[in-house]
Order: sequence, then C-alpha cells, then structure tokens
Amino acid sequence: MDTSSKENIQLFCKSSVQPVGRPSFKAKYSSSEKQQCCSELKLFLGALSFVFFAKALAEGYLKSTITQIERRFEISSSLVGAIDGSFEIGNLLIITFVSYFGARLHRPKIIGAGCLLMGVGTLLIAMPQFFMEQYRYERHFLPSNSTLSTSPCLLEADSQLPVSEESQSPKNNECKIDSSSSMWVYVFLGNLLRGIGETPVQPLGIAYLDDFASEDNAAFYIGCVQTFAIIGPIFGFLFGSFCAKLYVDIGFVNLDHITITPKDPQWVGAWWLGYLIAGTVSLLAAVPFWYLPKSLPRPRNKEDSNSSSEKSKFIMGDGTDYQTPLGEKAKIMEMARDFLPSLKNIFGNPVYFLYLCASTMQFNSLFGMVTYKPKYIEQQYGQSSAKANFVIGVINIPAVALGIFSGGIVMKKFRVSMCGAAKLYLGSSILGYLLFLSLFALGCENSDVAGLTISYQGTKPVSYHERALFSDCNARCKCSETKWEPMCGANGITYASACLAGCQTSTRNGTTTIFYNCTCVKITASRSENSSGLVGRCQKDNGCPKMFLYFLVLSVITSYTLSLGGIPGYILLLRCIKPQLKSFALGIYTLAIRVLGIPAPVYFGVLIDTSCLKWGFKKCGSRGSCRLYDSNAFRHIYLGLTMILGTISIFLSTALLFSLKKKCVSKHKSFRTNKEKTMVSVKIRKENGPASDYWLQPNYWPGKETQL
Repeated sequence: MDTSSKENIQLFCKSSVQPVGRPSFKAKYSSSEKQQCCSELKLFLGALSFVFFAKALAEGYLKSTITQIERRFEISSSLVGAIDGSFEIGNLLIITFVSYFGARLHRPKIIGAGCLLMGVGTLLIAMPQFFMEQYRYERHFLPSNSTLSTSPCLLEADSQLPVSEESQSPKNNECKIDSSSSMWVYVFLGNLLRGIGETPVQPLGIAYLDDFASEDNAAFYIGCVQTFAIIGPIFGFLFGSFCAKLYVDIGFVNLDHITITPKDPQWVGAWWLGYLIAGTVSLLAAVPFWYLPKSLPRPRNKEDSNSSSEKSKFIMGDGTDYQTPLGEKAKIMEMARDFLPSLKNIFGNPVYFLYLCASTMQFNSLFGMVTYKPKYIEQQYGQSSAKANFVIGVINIPAVALGIFSGGIVMKKFRVSMCGAAKLYLGSSILGYLLFLSLFALGCENSDVAGLTISYQGTKPVSYHERALFSDCNARCKCSETKWEPMCGANGITYASACLAGCQTSTRNGTTTIFYNCTCVKITASRSENSSGLVGRCQKDNGCPKMFLYFLVLSVITSYTLSLGGIPGYILLLRCIKPQLKSFALGIYTLAIRVLGIPAPVYFGVLIDTSCLKWGFKKCGSRGSCRLYDSNAFRHIYLGLTMILGTISIFLSTALLFSLKKKCVSKHKSFRTNKEKTMVSVKIRKENGPASDYWLQPNYWPGKETQL
C-alpha cells in the first residue's frame, strides 16, 4: 500500500470518529455536565450566602440589644456577657463531630437541619416577653398635662409605683414580680440552641465550596459569602436601632400613659421584636439545602493528582491518606478509627497551629470589642442606644464588609501566594491595631453628676470613698439613694434624682416634667440662672460631639484595615491542610474560636463592671444593672484589653510568617532538586539509553553523572 493510500485511510478514520464541524457525544455530555455543575454550585453559593446573612442578622441584632436586655432583666454586664457567650457554648457541644462526620455525609442537608435549629433558637429568645410582667420603671406619678404642684421630696419618701401599677402593693408581691427577671435563662437557652444550629454552616459550607469550585474562583466565592456575613449585621444593627425607639411593651400597653422617652436612661426598647423576624429568616434559609446534591463533579485541576499548582504543592503532611474510598458509604467505625490520626495530622501542622492561636487571640479581641461597642458609645459619648446601633450598622459594618470583599478581590486578581497571604494578614493586623491605639485619645470626660463625679458644690472631682449622694442641701428631703431618676439642673449638673437635687415642686406637660425650687441647684447657679431642672441626664461638654465624630471616622478606617486580612488568612487556613481533612480542620478551627472565645464577653463584662459608679437595685434589694460608669476607667479597660489581645495575636502571626517562609524555602529546594534529577535523567537517557536511570539509586546526587 502506497503512502497516499495510507493517508486517505487515516483521514477517513478520523472523519468517521468525529465528523468535521460536529462535536462528539462526549464533548456534548461534558459541556452539559459542566453547565449543570456550575448552576448547582452557584445555587449552593447563593443559599450559603443567604444562610450567612441570616445567622449574622441574628448575631448583629443580639449585639444591638445587649443594653436593652441588661435593663429589662436587671442584670450585670458580666451576666449579659455570659448570655452572649452561650452561642459559642452551643457550637462547642457538637462542632467536632459535625465537622468530622458531616464531611462524609450529605453536607447540604446537614446545613439545612442546622438552619432549622437556628430559627427555633432565635424565636425562643423572644419568648420571655410574652410571659413576663409589664416593664416597671421608677418614676413618681403625675397625671398627663397636670398643672398640680407636687414635691419630689415628699413623694420620694413613699414607695411609689410606675404608671401601670396601683398605688400600693405588698412587699412580698413585689418580690414575686421581681423574680420574673430570672427569665433571662430562656434568652440564654435560645442563644445556646442557635449556636448548635449554626455549627455545620461554616465548616461544611466553606469546605463544600472549596471542594467543587476552581482554585481561581474559590477565594472570590468565599469572599462573597463572608461579605454577606457582614451585610447581615448591618441590617441587624439598623433594625436594633429601630426597635430601640419602640417601647418594650408596645402592643400590650397604652403608650399615652408612658411617661419616659427613648432618651431616658430607664427606657427599654422592643428588644424582642427583631428576634421574631430573624428567626423566620433562618427558617426560610433552610429550604434550598434540601434540594442540593451531596456532591458535584470536581474541576479538572482538582481531579488531577499530579497537578503542580501551588495548592497541591503546599499541602503538608506525612503522606498518610485518611480519606474513605470513593463510591463507598463511609462506615461509622472506620471514621471513628481515623479520628485520632486525623487530629494528630492537623495539630502537627505548624502553620495551621500558629494560625489557630493567632486567630483565637484576635477573635477574643474582636468579640469583646463588638459586644460592648454600643454600650461604649452610649457611656463614653452620651449617645442614645438607638443612635449607637444606627452608626454601627450604617458606618462600621459596611467598612468591614468592604474590607473582606477587597481581600477576596486582591487574592483573585493578583494570585497572591501563601507567603503573600500571610504577609497581607499580618500587615493588616499591625496597621489596624496601630490605628486602634489612637482611640485612647478620643474620649470624653465624665459627666458632672453631683455626689458621684463632683461634689454638690461643683468644685472638684470626688474620690471613690468620698462619694456621697447626701448633702446639706437635700438633708431635709427623705430621699432614697438606690433610686436613679436623673435630673439635669439649670447649672449643667446632673443629679441622681429630683429629690436629691432638693426640688420642691414639679409639673408635667405630656412627657416633659419640670422641677422647680431645687435647693442643690441653687447653690451653684449664677444669679441669671434659675433653680429648675428637667428629667434626664445633662449633655456632655461641647467638645464631646466633635470627639464622637473623630471616633467614627477612625473606627471606620480601623475596621476596614483589620478586615482586609480576613480572606487571605482564611485561604491560608484552607491551603495548609490536606483536602480530605479540610472540613475537619475547619471544624476544629471553629471549635477553638468558639471555646476560647466564650470567656471574652464575660471577662470584658466583669472588668467593665468595675468602672460602675452607680448601681441600680431591684425591689427586693438585690443589685441590678449599672446606671452610670466612670468614662475614663471604662475607656481604658475597654480599649486596653482589646489592644493587649491584639498585640498577642500580632506576635503569633509573625511566628506564623517565619514558619511559612521556612516551609516555602524547603519546598523550593525540594522542587529544584527534583528538577535537577529530571534533567540529569534526560541527559543520561540521551547518552546511554532508557536503561541508565542511575539517578534513582540511593547513593546518587546531582553532579555525579560524570562518574557513572
């Protein structure tokens, strides 16, 4: 057969296998399979983003209602911190088992079940409102639009009750009603259940995305999810601001009879309303996951076991494969047998361990800071609870969302290496905490409160042991030192109550109560000033609003800078572990963050309580919530503790970078050695044939080929 005939036969065979201009069946099948896989992955991405939004919505709303819950149940900041930490306790209970066993089971359905628990737990938090008595606040009674002249001195001596109560009530009944404040336990249990439900969302959801997304898109997808996780608190804080303006018993009482306003320190907003909405959103978020498949086709670059991508080269381990065989159902006993080796493999990874320690310290710092930030703004700058929640939701959290999204874009656009990601993570932490350090200079001085921060003569600050709410000017008034009904005198000084200000008469017009002939106000008032006063605390000095503005600007820049390293750090965490241990490692990471993050709100709250100047008391005599804080001590404790934890995190991140560089250098040397061996093999093959693979011998080293 001549050459032209052979060429014609080969051309015929090629055309019969795959006709020109018509794609093969295999190509069609691959294209449709790839399109279906893409659509399902994007559906999972959308569903996971919505879940992150839902859980972050509830979390943000919880932070915004901290002060409302504290006042409603008359509890201390440390106990509120324990309630906030119950979410982490819920995670702690099952995170290890969910992340390890859940990785072998149907991950989307497990996430869906978690969303149902989240919704039920969030709804449970709001339940005490429907079983507790109506909120009772301290206020002597005057009829609406009353022109009657009454003396606060005389009324204060009696045990007057709020507007909604009768004139007298036996003491044992008061104590029985007061015991209803123990219903904060239901808030604790609801948040605990919410934490249990949230457990599978992060480790299983992020691992599922990273498993079935291409390496180029993984960082971007995770950035999108984390961005939605930050958008959630924006709505949470904004809704918290809206609910803080609504009276706590709205829908249960006649609001025309309420004698206090949102500016009053005794005001409690409708804290429970947002939990009903957030719980419903969490229940709706569970629906899509019941229709998603257990797994998707992996991208080609992840199917190739010989891939030379950075991800596959960077994974560290001892070479042991703990993954169960494909196509077989994982048996519980087999998975349990591999549990300890998997755990040892994870903690034997120095990069993972150092990142875990650094993240734990940083999250402790951030958890404590975010939990008490609304309270800090209220006490330090004299803002209302509604305004504090509003500025956090509108200004701070969008900056965090933008920072996280920017980090994902940088990782995708510039294809940042693992060492580069570690540098970006460390750099953002250092710069962020340096900016945070400047917040120490942006504080306001204490309000002038007679008997607590200054003397009744208005001269100089008083020391702790000199503080006394009684003075000669109010000696003839039978006042209670446990009452906290602040009144702002015409002299710019706040008094704990109108009785302690020595006011002789009072009238009320709508919600405005005016006090006259106040003997303590008259002492420091100039001739041009009168001796009257209004309900509520006096505004802080004129320089405080400007300080608050500076605080907001610097807080936004700091939030953006710190969050910029979030995605690089997270990608570093995903790339330093074996693919088959990814869900388990993420679960251990989440577990450590939750376990070691539980104490953060508690010890922040305990230390903040030490700066309290005036405690409230319940009707049975037990201590309630704090009414007034020492602004200077509060600032130093709040910011100082955050800085200490952040500094420790920076040192650990520096150690992480050095460990990573060392590993990168060793990998680079190993790669160069293998490349030299391959070049030598090719050279020997050319000279002596394929049988001369002497470089495989144990005693061979590069450069010895001339001796072979």
